[in-house]
Amino acid sequence: MRVFWFSVVLMSCVAGTLQSAPPAQPAVRTQRPNVLFILTDDQRWDAAGIAGNRHLKTPGIDRLGREGVYFRNAFCTTSLCSPSRASILSGLYAHAHGVVNNFTEYPQGLQSFPLVLQTAGYDTAYIGKWHMGEENDGPRPGFNWFVSHRGQGKYFDTEFNINGKERRVLPGYYTHVVTDLAAEWLQKQRGDQPWCLMIGHKAPHSFYTPEPKYQGAFESVRVAYPETAGMLDDKPDWIGQRLSTWHGIYGPLFDWRKKFPDDSPEAVRDFENMTRAYWSTLLSVDDSVQRLYQLLEQRGELDRTIIVFMSDNGLLNGEHGMVDKRTAHEPSMRILQVVRFPGLTPVDQPKVIQQSVLTVDVAPSLLEFCGAAPLQQIHGRSWKTLVQSGDPDWRTSFLYHYNYEKQFPYTPNVRCVRGETWKYSHSPHGDGGPDRHRAELYNIEFDPEERYNLIDRPQYQAVVRSMQSELLKVMADVGLTPETDRMPLDEGIQQKLPDQKIR
Repeated sequence: MRVFWFSVVLMSCVAGTLQSAPPAQPAVRTQRPNVLFILTDDQRWDAAGIAGNRHLKTPGIDRLGREGVYFRNAFCTTSLCSPSRASILSGLYAHAHGVVNNFTEYPQGLQSFPLVLQTAGYDTAYIGKWHMGEENDGPRPGFNWFVSHRGQGKYFDTEFNINGKERRVLPGYYTHVVTDLAAEWLQKQRGDQPWCLMIGHKAPHSFYTPEPKYQGAFESVRVAYPETAGMLDDKPDWIGQRLSTWHGIYGPLFDWRKKFPDDSPEAVRDFENMTRAYWSTLLSVDDSVQRLYQLLEQRGELDRTIIVFMSDNGLLNGEHGMVDKRTAHEPSMRILQVVRFPGLTPVDQPKVIQQSVLTVDVAPSLLEFCGAAPLQQIHGRSWKTLVQSGDPDWRTSFLYHYNYEKQFPYTPNVRCVRGETWKYSHSPHGDGGPDRHRAELYNIEFDPEERYNLIDRPQYQAVVRSMQSELLKVMADVGLTPETDRMPLDEGIQQKLPDQKIR
């Protein structure tokens, strides 16, 4: 991993690869793979059948993993929509690409893997939720075709900007509308030109609204608060303070609870209804995946298309008494990621990868497979070798970070290192002084649900010191030092609701 010192990446783009045949033969052009990239919003790592969910059946998503690669330990580097999306595109951490909140545009001068593919001769398109720049729905660099909308969009009847030419309300359920648009674009005539299509789903982002046929899909499933919701004695105080806020289990639950805060036993019904609706939105996403799979199969393009299905970040659903994301706890930072491409692994030889892969690894991986010029001085690395033959030099720890937001004042600054056995996380105040929050240390190998915070136990102090040193190392690896790591001032956990416009 190279250390990154500049926020604007400069690189030269090379056109498609040419392979020379033996001298007696004319040069032949190697057919480059297509790319279908499907991105969901706030989908937990375990919100799919392939991840072991007992209730949510996702045969379309599962098929991609069972004919390709299931990355069991995939993570975002910042659990927040816009920063994570920018990391996927650029291969950079948020402090480097500059999109550190949900209101910042992707920088105009910053390279991305779609821009490189476009320069290399690919036909490129983005359809659906972009979510970088709240009020801008216009076309972005790197895409020949761009259809999106302002802000979060709506589950029904969203107004889309059609490639900068017109704004029009497209009636119907969001998931199916963007799938229709994608199918229409895929069927355009382009000869042998390779293509890259990115689809941004709204689901399963709050406010969770299933399509009518799936509204009762999980009505027989009982959903309780997770056990860890009540295991807060050894946790930082800010977690308990979050319980009755917009991001706590006793709060509004994204409007599924009308009277709040409510910590009564009966209030778990609101949590249950919210969870059922969350799962139900993903049933429509799985329908979309199956439809696109069948379309590629019918067109004879399936096996020469890299299909990536992943989420931008994870989601807390009651763990430690919290909802939403942002924190460094496993449900927040862990994501779902599957990739189907026979050029990566044959469909009858699927693989499950245990090593940690990150959102910043997507761009270099896709560019390598497409034979395009690599992005320079990035934090991610291609997982091609890791999947195909194993990579003894693959990372064994990585940095996760998040900065306090005044618009959503429910999570402090977070600086975390996650290894294969241990995770250490602390919350600097942002003024250069000592931390004011208790840190967290978990043995994630034996305590994956992070029940027991070991930070204050004397027998683990050597581990604490070792992980503190490892944190400094993984920060330095991405160009962050105590002197350069700038963060906002932590103004504490607030009880007020966020502005209606940005929820």
